Amino acid sequence: MIAFFPSRLRSWFPFSVLVFAAPMLAQDSSPASSRPAEKKFLVSDFGAVGDATTLNTAAIQKAIDTASDAGGGVVEIPSGTFLSGAIFLKRGVELHLAAGAVLLGSTNIEDYPKRETRIEGHFEPWRMALVNAQQLEDVRLTGPGTLNGNGVPFWQAFWQRRKENPKCTNLEVERPRLLFVDRCTHVRIDSVQLEDSGFWNLHLYRCRDVTIEGVRITIPASAKTGIRGPSTDGIDVDSSQNVTIRRCYISNNDDNIALKGSKGPLSDHDADSPPVENILIENTECGDGNGLITCGSEATIVRNVVARNCTMSGRATLLTLKLRPDTPQHYENIVLDGITLKGTGRLINCAPWTQFFDLQGQPPPSRKVNGIVLKNVHGTYGAFGTLKGNPGDDLRDFTFENIDVKLDPANGRDRLVLGAIENFTTMNVTINGQPYTPPVNAEQKR
Repeated sequence: MIAFFPSRLRSWFPFSVLVFAAPMLAQDSSPASSRPAEKKFLVSDFGAVGDATTLNTAAIQKAIDTASDAGGGVVEIPSGTFLSGAIFLKRGVELHLAAGAVLLGSTNIEDYPKRETRIEGHFEPWRMALVNAQQLEDVRLTGPGTLNGNGVPFWQAFWQRRKENPKCTNLEVERPRLLFVDRCTHVRIDSVQLEDSGFWNLHLYRCRDVTIEGVRITIPASAKTGIRGPSTDGIDVDSSQNVTIRRCYISNNDDNIALKGSKGPLSDHDADSPPVENILIENTECGDGNGLITCGSEATIVRNVVARNCTMSGRATLLTLKLRPDTPQHYENIVLDGITLKGTGRLINCAPWTQFFDLQGQPPPSRKVNGIVLKNVHGTYGAFGTLKGNPGDDLRDFTFENIDVKLDPANGRDRLVLGAIENFTTMNVTINGQPYTPPVNAEQKR
């Protein structure tokens, strides 16, 4: 596992970081079908009806509770469309969606209880997700069936509110997440399909040793209806460690994979928001979205992140680093290696982010970004992007290596907007057939 960091970068990482994945290797990463047989609990045996209209929340929850009380087992949703409000996994229970199974979220917000929960970097009363796992070990959710958030009415309500108040926050209209995994360890989410979430698709909060594999996250109703699904983040890794995302496909209208924490001038003292660290993303494809990797909108410390052998096939940005002038932030040791481009997005967007800016009467904090590497990137894409911080930000040690891409030359989109960077190194970088050398200007640090 040490080899997953490029050899020339190993000196940047302490040995303890290089072996971070050891706990992950200890968990059972095999598909459910290859593990020993477990007792199966069919939700239809508990009264659930897959007719897309019967509300099955109580029946599905009864199956989960019964399985847990019996010592554990697999709660299976068979082929059919099962309408439900929020359900809560219990100890020892794997939720399995069989081929042809759809767990369809209710469009009645009252079917999602409001509880004190983690949302956008803090805690407040907010609606729970369609599927919830809280403070559990050995969480399993498996496919090939589908979780469908039935999100269109929630999107419509949000855009109506935004029309009434253009400055409304993301939380002003209640919308349920699709899957919330809260303070869990040894988590495996395998081969399930996530569609049309009313809000974030998959939210991990303070989880450790997580594997997300073969998951497909899309919002097809957005294309069918012409209604943009707002805040439909793919995977939000919030204050979590040792997370592997592998063989996934994510195409949405917001961050594809967001690395999150807290926000605000005192967020570095927030005990509820430990660093996001030791994240591996591999063999994953992004279509539309806001970033294969996005640090922010709320984030403090993000470090030791590798994305390798990934494909960008839509409008998503490869790497987005949001720099909030009201939040102390440190993003370090983020490596993207072996990226195939065949879309229209940007390579990088490292820039100030001022959405809902609030210093809360405190002096402006500082931000630092270092150890960012883009290497072995090839193909055709839209724009180079922006690499520029807020005044006073410390941006240093950026390396672009072995990059050969064709970009859209219109309006200078094939040029990098470059601010003050210390130690910006380029090696074997070709843009539209021409060797790239960073421009020397008054903003750049020597």
